[in-house]
Amino acid sequence: MQSQNPLIADFVKLANSAAGTLAGMGREARDAARERAKESFGGMDFVTREEFDAVKTMASKARTEAEDLKARVAALEARIK
Repeated sequence: MQSQNPLIADFVKLANSAAGTLAGMGREARDAARERAKESFGGMDFVTREEFDAVKTMASKARTEAEDLKARVAALEARIK
């Protein structure tokens, strides 16, 4: 049977409490940093990935249409001359 030393038991309780406190402080610091980052970036005009992809698709389509129109104009100009 193992004897319980009150000094060691108190030290173990203190160490467990300190570990829990440090873990809680770490969580609070992480959450606070995330909140500050959200506030900092919240005022900036960022676009979502979906918006970016939609505009990219629109630009590609407009570029293709412009090239087609350029070719048609060149063909019409050649026919006039």
